[in-house]
Amino acid sequence: MKHTFLPMLLLPFGLLLSCNASVTVTQPINGTWRLISGATITKGDTVTIDYTKGTRMIKIINDHHFAFLKHDIDAPKDSANHFDAGGGSYTLEGVTYTEHLDYYSDRNWEGKTFTFTVDISNDTLTQKGIEKVEGAGVDHEIIERYVREK
Repeated sequence: MKHTFLPMLLLPFGLLLSCNASVTVTQPINGTWRLISGATITKGDTVTIDYTKGTRMIKIINDHHFAFLKHDIDAPKDSANHFDAGGGSYTLEGVTYTEHLDYYSDRNWEGKTFTFTVDISNDTLTQKGIEKVEGAGVDHEIIERYVREK
């Protein structure tokens, strides 16, 4: 008597064992990304900024490092450009994107590590996580949406 039903019984177990439970970003994160919106949530209060008006920010990500640059779109009459920049190294494991901020215009942030969850859908990158910097009095959640620059 042949036992042809045994492989059929074992198939679901083989499929289950071959599945990897971790989730990964399916599109490359490398590139230049333009910030289009950002939300900051502090103690339940949400402040949303539309970065398509008044301010321009890009984030450049290569294989191991990132940098961001932000400034006012319309040059002010005084010398205050409201320029902001920073960068450092990063790791990406699955959907967990961790920035190690080595350079920043506010030294309170330098040397800090920030962990985010990222999702890339078509040309949109969404980054969510907690920013906590005791020296700057910062403790909030951020949700940022970027579009890939062509």
